[in-house]
Amino acid sequence: MTVKEFNLPDLGEGLTEGEILKWLVSVGDVIELNQPIVEVETAKAAVEIPAKWAGKVVEIHHPEGTVVEVGAPIIAIDTDPSGSSKAPAGPSSAPADDMSSQAAAGAEKAAEAGAGLIGGPAPGGRTAVLVGYGPRTTEAKRRPRVSSSAAPAAPVAAAPAAAPAAPAPVAPAPAPVNGGASVLAKPPVRKLARDLGVDLATIAGTGPQGSITRSDIEAARSAPSPVFVGSPEREQRIPVKGVRKLTAANMVASAFTAPHVTEFLTVDMTRSMKALDRLRAQRDWRDVRISPLLMVAKAVLLAVQRHPMVNSTWDEAAQEIVVKNYVNLGIAAATDRGLIVPNIADAQALSLRELADAMTDLVTVAKSGKTPPAAMTGGTFTITNVGVFGVDTGTPILPPGEAAILAFGAVREQPWAYKGKVKLRQVTTLGLSFDHRIIDGELGSRFLADIGAFLADPEAALLAWT
Repeated sequence: MTVKEFNLPDLGEGLTEGEILKWLVSVGDVIELNQPIVEVETAKAAVEIPAKWAGKVVEIHHPEGTVVEVGAPIIAIDTDPSGSSKAPAGPSSAPADDMSSQAAAGAEKAAEAGAGLIGGPAPGGRTAVLVGYGPRTTEAKRRPRVSSSAAPAAPVAAAPAAAPAAPAPVAPAPAPVNGGASVLAKPPVRKLARDLGVDLATIAGTGPQGSITRSDIEAARSAPSPVFVGSPEREQRIPVKGVRKLTAANMVASAFTAPHVTEFLTVDMTRSMKALDRLRAQRDWRDVRISPLLMVAKAVLLAVQRHPMVNSTWDEAAQEIVVKNYVNLGIAAATDRGLIVPNIADAQALSLRELADAMTDLVTVAKSGKTPPAAMTGGTFTITNVGVFGVDTGTPILPPGEAAILAFGAVREQPWAYKGKVKLRQVTTLGLSFDHRIIDGELGSRFLADIGAFLADPEAALLAWT
């Protein structure tokens, strides 16, 4: 029996911790090399982590919902469950001599490298990689382990004399409540309660031994809650972590670094809506997801060509304005994990059909929670579609490093002066926030006006601008 501790790997982008969302294996499971074993949420995205070794799961150190530091052990794997290895295992075993110890270590390292580890073939014929990253091509460097009183790492258990015949059943884990009492709820149930804002201490469980089930949580969620009726829980505290934590830090940094200016423009985009209807009628577009956001994105890309300075960033260290000759178009997406802003790389080079497909893929992946970290970095211009929530417009805060962001409001049928008469037209309001260090009032106004001109008459704009 050879028990190895698998530590939470460095997931890149300077991240130092991750929350265990879901265990994909259980104690006693026999796993294969590169088999996904756990889903972890970082400040960037949710990622699946593959197994570094094949073997048998001996112990899972942290339940779902736990925030673990990078480098801390999360699972113990017996890489020799059959006991076929001749070499003794465990930290207490001593090599016969230093030369043989070094040779054995070198052989093990070479074997792991040859097997591919992360990036090698995984069960099902796919390549197991951390979502958003390719196969590892360099030797991993482990950062020094940092002890934490809040979440101490479990000690490495000594290898038992014989492997257990069968895994012991996992009982529901108690969750501490006020007064020193406890309620029984399995980790997935406790995570559901946390996500829905349901206090487990207020629920009577209907499961075995009085444990709380998913049905109990859902029933409590749908039941009317008392308001100021002597409830001991008058406040709710939500841990700030993951995407919410990163978003908060970025917004504070941006708001107090770049001097923001916001301008608004109300636009009659009736012709754009009719153009979308004609596009939907085309045989090649019938299966394509088309929305007014597609027209706004195209308008932004064309306006950036006319005003390149809008697509730039402020380099404080060099005291330079860096104008980007490409557009990584960010689309703000609301997900269960919080607001994220993945971007479409080199959007300026895409045809209208390619842009529509890219936007559909972006939204689909974002809602699934599988947006790779690489897709959320390097944005140059962002659109936030607040109109899907029925909001007219807003004053958006710049994503760090970007010079402008556009808020696209709801498209509503409103009375509008058209050809000397008041008619019902499809009207929206745009809100453009920009960094006043880079974009002055004239440039911001011209850029916003060009977006409005395209939405008001896209055919005329295409003929005039391209």
